[in-house]
Amino acid sequence: MRALTAAGLLLFPALFLGTLPDGWSARADGTAGVASAKVVRMGRGIHVTLGPAIILYREDTRGSGPVHTLATFTQTRKTAHPEGYGLFYGGQDLNGAAQQYTYFLVRGDGSYLIKRREGEQTADITRGWVPSPAVHKLNTKGTATNLLEIDNKKEPGEVVFKVNGQPVHSLKASATDVNGIVGIRANHHLDLQIDGFGVHR
Repeated sequence: MRALTAAGLLLFPALFLGTLPDGWSARADGTAGVASAKVVRMGRGIHVTLGPAIILYREDTRGSGPVHTLATFTQTRKTAHPEGYGLFYGGQDLNGAAQQYTYFLVRGDGSYLIKRREGEQTADITRGWVPSPAVHKLNTKGTATNLLEIDNKKEPGEVVFKVNGQPVHSLKASATDVNGIVGIRANHHLDLQIDGFGVHR
């Protein structure tokens, strides 16, 4: 995943340099330094401490056809500004300049966002962040737990985005590519416990 010069200098600074559990890969946005990012196994899930905005994924989630993915995210401390976390699907060329994926995030102010990334460019699917009563807001301790799902398996012609079991958005499956790697996205400075990440095809 890394390419080094003879002097040992990193040619691709966007790729992950922090700690990772076996089987996981990661990439930071842009040219962000990622040495401070930490991902460790904790309980039955993983714990993420950031650092830069990153995607996390495993090659064994790659596939084609209808997909259902889900995970439970617990934000364990408040950030200076609301930051999003969630799932992505349709991951292609995740180590390269032509990376592509569609992502679904929530954040502690009770809103969600769906966007498409192609290379370093992103495009809104929702009109920015959308408030929803389905999204659990941060409590007075600065924590919140949300179950996110992306379901294209129940109705293959449609992709349904759910928060805590409630559909919040849907789109035609043909509007995005459901083939590829499925994974997790977490934005700047978040501290998250992620449990029950699963991918079903």
